[in-house]
Amino acid sequence: MDTFGRGLAIPPEVAAVALPLGAGLTITLMLIAAVWLGKRVRAREPGPPRPEDQPHLPETGAVHEISEMREPDEMPHDGTVLLPHELRALGNMGSRRAKNQKPPTWNEGSSGGFGSGGPGHH
Repeated sequence: MDTFGRGLAIPPEVAAVALPLGAGLTITLMLIAAVWLGKRVRAREPGPPRPEDQPHLPETGAVHEISEMREPDEMPHDGTVLLPHELRALGNMGSRRAKNQKPPTWNEGSSGGFGSGGPGHH
């Protein structure tokens, strides 16, 4: 009978307490090390920019957005199909400014959108 390692065996009652305690301490030490390492890395980063380093308005003042109505492009009526790269007014070709600059509005009596609770367009 081999009794060499029997004196080193841990009783189950002690193992039930020691193993979770050891795992908890290990995780706690790893978290503390991660916070310490994060602080060291953060200390090496440059600070926030100074107010004079921030962008300023141009001398001409604020740049404003221009909103205008554009004429729609006609679809071909000869039965050909437009491929995506042939579409116009998407940045590769210009469109014309519409004569009527008033934006379109709803038709009276229409609901405005699906599921909005209105009677719909009759």
